[in-house]
Amino acid sequence: MNTQPSSAPGTAMRLPGFTFIEILVVLIILALIAGIVGTQLLGEAEKAKSNTTKIQMKSLEAALDLYRLHNSTYPTTEQGLEALITKPEVGRIPRDWQGPYLNSNSVPGDGWKNPFVFESDGKSFAIKSLGADATEGGTDLDADISNKDL
Repeated sequence: MNTQPSSAPGTAMRLPGFTFIEILVVLIILALIAGIVGTQLLGEAEKAKSNTTKIQMKSLEAALDLYRLHNSTYPTTEQGLEALITKPEVGRIPRDWQGPYLNSNSVPGDGWKNPFVFESDGKSFAIKSLGADATEGGTDLDADISNKDL
């Protein structure tokens, strides 16, 4: 018994497998699926950065309130948020500084790794993130986030 595939002389024997066109169609379908899923994941990642920014602001607010409790005033704009890490050496120097008031060695940035904008007269304060574009104003993810809006 002959187990060799037989083919007529002059005709090509077809081996099992995929053609180039079939592989190309599958790759195009996979690319489309990856594009759809990828854009959805990127949108969620940007929303997570916005949420991270809001959480960081709440943490800074708590640290500033503790600072005020010890020193009877908030740090001024001139002293900045660095006053939560090291004792201020400009402006009104607090006598009862008991910091650091944050668990890190530096002031955290917003979700996009940009520094927060801090303004204070010592009696009240405002913390603001300039959003994804790091410029004043904007809409959606580029919109500014303020602790007054939380």
